[in-house]
Amino acid sequence: MRRALSWGLLSAFVVLASSGANAQEVRRSGNVFHKAVCGPVAGHAARCHARVVTDAAGRLLSEKAAPAAGPSGYSPANLRNAYKVTATGSATTVIAIVDAYGYTNAEADLATYRAQFGLPACTTANGCFRKLNQSGQQGNYPAQNTGWAQESALDLDMASAMCPNCKIYLIEATSSSFSNLAAAENTAAAQGAHAISNSYGGGESGSQGYESAYNHPGVAVTVSSGDDGYGVEFPASSPHVTAVGGTHLVTASNSRGWTETVWSDAGSGCSRVYAKPSWQHDSGCTRRTVADVSAVADPATGVAVYGPVNSRSSGWLVFGGTSVAAPLIAGVYGANGGAVSYGSNPYAQTSLLFDVTSGSNGSCGGSYLCTGKVGYDGPSGLGTPDGTGAF
Repeated sequence: MRRALSWGLLSAFVVLASSGANAQEVRRSGNVFHKAVCGPVAGHAARCHARVVTDAAGRLLSEKAAPAAGPSGYSPANLRNAYKVTATGSATTVIAIVDAYGYTNAEADLATYRAQFGLPACTTANGCFRKLNQSGQQGNYPAQNTGWAQESALDLDMASAMCPNCKIYLIEATSSSFSNLAAAENTAAAQGAHAISNSYGGGESGSQGYESAYNHPGVAVTVSSGDDGYGVEFPASSPHVTAVGGTHLVTASNSRGWTETVWSDAGSGCSRVYAKPSWQHDSGCTRRTVADVSAVADPATGVAVYGPVNSRSSGWLVFGGTSVAAPLIAGVYGANGGAVSYGSNPYAQTSLLFDVTSGSNGSCGGSYLCTGKVGYDGPSGLGTPDGTGAF
């Protein structure tokens, strides 16, 4: 069920003229239209959480742009300034991106993004980039799915933005089933990843058989909280991950130079399945509460990405969704590079986070589970990065 944007932006929905299962919902945040790049799923499977900016009819804006047009949306410099991240990471640190299906031009598209913004090259040849299937092989990749390839492009670019010197591995699950994504997750950990980013989610019911794949001591496993407002998805509800919510991020005339409110579509709430981890102490939920931390996610304040426009070509796009926030936070963990204890690190360093104190993602009687509050709240968790010290 959709809810109005509490911070005052107009929210509306348009259904494209196409019919049946291929119909796509277009939402509006302020003056910005956007749609999901992955379709709905059922059963033990996950939907990616990327949302791409479109026109009112759901057409990608890049399709109408001149080939030489430069990127819109926040750049790495914008994001690093907003979150006061100055560390650039180490070439010994691996950030793994787990997504479903193939992405044929992943390395080339990543090269375009990094060159545009002056980030160091990250290629197979220099040992920085690696693409693997869910079994850990360089080859025998799954067939490309354009929506999931767009998700992968977003994830690779956000990890690059926050940790430009880190190695980045893309692990491609054969499909979006929980079982295949779990296999890819275990492969990512086996490759020595310091952080693993997961920008997808599905129903909690029956997910217990896959939860162990997200339990990797010493590894920061970040998971997007969802893009359908108040409500909980798996694997964000795993007690072994850092669940990442979403914000609306704009410049401001304050000492930080930026301000944030809760993004109205970020996921949050109280798990029906998983126990509360020892480091969470909120009293309104006896089980696992989502989220832990957050970052920009509103498409109206979206980020620049270079990735597939369709199955044949790539271009500059603007993305939102908590799919932005999860790899961004994975990049912050990578830039820090220190010891990780599941999702507990930010709870021990709350002074090194920007508190998000207003906005809502749904109806929960005004409780912190769906409303931005001073201190901890569901949609934004403890807040957003103020440097890398909390990670």
